[in-house]
Amino acid sequence: MPELRKDPIIDRWVIISTDRGKRPVFFIEESLPSKIGMCPLCPGNENMTPPEVYAIRIDPSPPNSPNWALRVVPNKFPALRIEGDLNKEGIGLYDRMNGIGAHEVIIETPVHGQTLSSMDVLAVQNVFIAYRERTLDLTNDKRFKYIIVFKNHGSIAGASLDHSHSQLIALPIVPRRVLEEINGGLNYYKFKDRCIFCDIIAQEKEDNLRVVFENERFIVLSPYASRFPFETWILPKKHEPYFALHDRDDNYFSISEALSIVLKKYDKVLNAPPYNYMIHTTPFGNGEIPHYHWHMEIIPRLTKMAGFEWGTGFYINPTPPEEATEYLRETHV
Repeated sequence: MPELRKDPIIDRWVIISTDRGKRPVFFIEESLPSKIGMCPLCPGNENMTPPEVYAIRIDPSPPNSPNWALRVVPNKFPALRIEGDLNKEGIGLYDRMNGIGAHEVIIETPVHGQTLSSMDVLAVQNVFIAYRERTLDLTNDKRFKYIIVFKNHGSIAGASLDHSHSQLIALPIVPRRVLEEINGGLNYYKFKDRCIFCDIIAQEKEDNLRVVFENERFIVLSPYASRFPFETWILPKKHEPYFALHDRDDNYFSISEALSIVLKKYDKVLNAPPYNYMIHTTPFGNGEIPHYHWHMEIIPRLTKMAGFEWGTGFYINPTPPEEATEYLRETHV
C-alpha cells in the first residue's frame, strides 16, 4: 500500500509508492516496430491493461475491445490505490496516511506514433472531454480532495510508454502548489476585489508582448515570470474557477484549438521537444470562488534543474518570455 508522509518543516506531502518502481521503460533508441509489437496501449492489446473505465468508441463495440478512438484505464502501476481507507495518524511529530487515490491513464489515440500535435482538433477535444468525464465521476468519492490532470510527453519528460497518453490522479489532499496559487489569488482579491488571473489577461492583451495566440474563448500567454524557456499558459478569457464546469456550448473545442496550435508551434520552433503539461483547477466543493481561475501550464523540457534550483527554489530561465513569444507568434502552422 502506498502512503503519504508530511514533511513537518515545510508542510509538504510526499507519496511513498514502491509500485512505481515496477513500471516499464521504453528508451528512445529502441526500434519503432518493437514498440508497436509490445505496446499495451495499442488496439488489440486491451487485455494488457486493466479494464477501461471510460471510452469513446467508433462504433457500438463492447468495452475492452478494439474500435475505440480513446480509452481511459486505471494505471497498472499506480502512485495511489483506490481501495481502502485513509487511516490518518500521527507518529510522534510526523503525520502519515494511506496512499488512497485514483490513478488513470487516458490513451489519447489508437494510432501508435501519433501525437497531440499531429491529431486533428476534434480528436484533441475528445481528450479534454475524457478529462472532464473522469473528473466529474471521481469527485463523487468524498475521500478525494483534488484531481490533477497532466501529461508527460517524451522520456525526458517522464513518459515510460511511447504511445501518446496523459494521466489523471485523484488525491486525498490539495497539492501545495495549487494552494499557493489559490492563496495568492485570494490575497490579491482582498486588496483589489478582482481576480488576478482576469487582470493578467486584461494587461497582457493591452501590452501584447507575451500573447502567443488567442481565439474567442481562450488566450495563450508566455508568463511574465516564466520559470522555463518557452513556457506557456492557456487560460479561459471568461472567469471560470472549475475546469470540469467549462462552458458546455464550447465543450472544450476552443482550448483544443489553442493547445493544438501551441504544440505545432513547439514542433516547428523547438524541433518537437519533450514537454509536460498540467491543469490547475479549483478543488471541488468551494462554490463560485471569485479569486481563482483554472488554467493549463505547458513546459517544454529544454533545460535541467540543478543544484542552485533545488537548493533555493529559484528558477533560471535563459530565454526571456517576450523573445519566446516573438518566435512562437511568428511561426505559422
